[in-house]
Amino acid sequence: MRDYILYGLGLVAAFLLARDVQVIAGLPPEASQGAIFKIIFFHVPMAMTAMLCSFVALVGSVMFLMTKSFKYDAVAVSVTEVGLAFLAANLVTGSIWARVIWGIWWTWDARLTSALVCWLLYAGYLMLRRAIDEPTQRATFAAVFSIFAFIDVPIVIFSIKWWRTQHPAPVFWGGGSIPRDWFVLAGWNWLAMILLGIVLVAIRLRQEESQREIDSLRRMAHAM
Repeated sequence: MRDYILYGLGLVAAFLLARDVQVIAGLPPEASQGAIFKIIFFHVPMAMTAMLCSFVALVGSVMFLMTKSFKYDAVAVSVTEVGLAFLAANLVTGSIWARVIWGIWWTWDARLTSALVCWLLYAGYLMLRRAIDEPTQRATFAAVFSIFAFIDVPIVIFSIKWWRTQHPAPVFWGGGSIPRDWFVLAGWNWLAMILLGIVLVAIRLRQEESQREIDSLRRMAHAM
């Protein structure tokens, strides 16, 4: 049953993404940015999905520290890996947009810098897990680090409100403007990415379950 649900979610996500790509490709160029503005329909939903993953990782980490249940640790690491991939895609699409509009791939803008720091923090979370073999100690240290890393998430979200630097003002909230049909289209694309993220997290959770079984068997073998 679980497999059928995952297949169903994957098919819905693929259908939505394919439909959205077709609709986005058919949009006319924007007056000031030309065709490159279409990247926003992927750039922003990717960022929102990454931030949502960070929040879920925070909840999972807090729950592990409270309960010591490894299922929450598995959720935290799985959703962190998926969120890190979405944030990397967000940084790449942002750089492509910047190359066309600003003439540069990167600048040390408040939003860009805080997003890069966020990516490095969560990449550090995964590196920390690799460095610790004992499961309980690994999960505990990782949970504490995940809570610390989440401090940067509000900075990423509100950076373009707190510091008006080179990055454009918020489009979908806080002063920006966008046609309603574009807003709806971005919402559908975000839903597709959330569904894709759920499927990827579920697959990664299975890997964590298998890894925990292997660790348990290894400890039993050492005890003998």
